Order: sequence, then structure tokens, then C-alpha cells
Amino acid sequence: MQTTVQSPIRFEGIGLHTGLPVAMSVCPAPANHGIVFQRTDIRLGNARIPALWDHAEQSPLCTLIVNDAGVSVSTIEHVMAAFAGCGVHNALVKIDGPEVPVLDGSAAPFVRKIMAAGVARLSAPIRVIEVLSTVEVHTAQGWARLAPGAGLTMDFHIDFKDQAIGKQSKSLDLCNGTFVRELCDSRTFCRASDVEAMRAAGKALGGTMDNAVVVDGNCVLTPGGLRHEDEAVRHKMLDALGDLSLAGAPILGHYEGHKAGHTLTNMLLRELFATPDGYRIRECDFALAARLPGAGVNATEIPAVA
Repeated sequence: MQTTVQSPIRFEGIGLHTGLPVAMSVCPAPANHGIVFQRTDIRLGNARIPALWDHAEQSPLCTLIVNDAGVSVSTIEHVMAAFAGCGVHNALVKIDGPEVPVLDGSAAPFVRKIMAAGVARLSAPIRVIEVLSTVEVHTAQGWARLAPGAGLTMDFHIDFKDQAIGKQSKSLDLCNGTFVRELCDSRTFCRASDVEAMRAAGKALGGTMDNAVVVDGNCVLTPGGLRHEDEAVRHKMLDALGDLSLAGAPILGHYEGHKAGHTLTNMLLRELFATPDGYRIRECDFALAARLPGAGVNATEIPAVA
């Protein structure tokens, strides 16, 4: 069955890129509503933006969605990953600014509060998007691919010059609460050499050592160091799950990303939906629903470090 949150959940913080204070509430929604953001600071016109692939605009540092009226919300990838990883299919996200709060730079604070509030079952079947044939997209920086699969599995590869990150690869089957156990606490990261450039471009204005892992060469500058030796690739997988959830339904398939980011994953969804024989939409039976990322989650499995 489809789900929503049991009761409203409130978050307060600052935007990673704007540096602005923001309050956000995740509210219950009916079946087939999907995830929709509503800008409460906009009084006139259409202030609702569906969290869907065809509302996403290219933005290299975050996921940005925009409606037909030009109203936008950015940096939605961590909360979207939390929805997917906790099996929340429907929610109205009320937000009083243009960017989702970054909190600690991971999805763990969202996961913790979603699971504390509880997830309510709705009287409508879950529909999934089953990948039937392989689709692939490339840029000069990397590539991403979706291939058929029985559930959602993921391979990710990154390669950075800084020795504190270097080359990392990871493979996961995202069924049975894997997201909560393995990925949700992994934080966004950046190189110290990029910080000033981002701020000069008006980005990362809210970035601090409390909400990002900052590396310089072979050194991790963030106090406390890494939560995982391969935290960087885990965070990339977290981002990819959040970006894939803009498909509008859980995906059955194998995702592989090589130096991929938000833009490539959105390009991949656009390629999938432009390939009519590349996918089908089907209803879940009990066995299939048990293989989705949100099945079998348990609050006790949130890593204690987060």
C-alpha cells in the first residue's frame, strides 16, 4: 500500500547555498498525491512544485525544482532520499524559503524524525517503474546508466584528486532498510580549494564544518573526521537515490553512476521516459513491495554517529 507520514514534522535550519534561515513542515497527504513542495512565503499565484523529474532544472551543486510560475525550491535531494529510503510516497512539504534546510549535511535528521512520527498506510496500491531496457547518458565529466533489475540496486564510482577522497566505489542492494543502515548519515562534502570559488559565485553561503565534510589534499578538516572511510561515495549514492525518486514512483532497476551528479541523474530519467519501450508502470504485489528501499526500515538501525 502507498504511505504518507503519520503526523506533521517540523524542521528548522539554514540553506546550504543561500545561508538563509528556513522552516519546513512535512505534512500528511492522500494517496496518489506524490511529494509536493509548497512555498508558504509566496502569497500570490501558484506556489506548489511537484517533486518530479520534468520540473528539475540543471544545477550542478544541488537538485532544483521549478513550477510553471517560476517558483522554485532547491537542495531537495537529501529529504527526497529520506522519503524514498523510509518508503514515504505522499507528502506536502510546506517551506517558507527557497531552499531546504541542510541540517547536518546528510539525510539522517530527516530519517530520524520521519520514523519517529511514523508512516501511515493508505488504501491505494504502490505503482513502480520497471526498467525494461538499458538507457545511458554521458557528459564530459562522467556517465550514468539504468538497466533492468529485480529491485533497486546501485553501483557508484568517484575519482577525486584529493587523497582524502581519491577513488571510491560501492555497490548496494537498497532493499530491506539498506538506505537507513548504510547511507542516510553520509554528509555532503567539498574540497577546501572549491569553497572560496563557490562563495564568490553566491553558493555554499550556509556551509560550515557542522554540515559538510571539507577535505584538503590528504587531510579531513571537519572536526571529528569521517563517519565512514568511504563517506564520499556513500553520499553520492544518497544523492542519486533522492534524484531518482523524482521519477514519481519507486524504480525497479540497476543504477550505475561514474563520476555522476544531479544533472546526469536527471538526464538519465529524461532519457528513460523518452524511451517508451524502455520501461513500464506496474502495481506491486506483497513480494515486490518487500524489495523496495523503504521496506523493513527500523529506527534502531540509524547509525549512532549521525
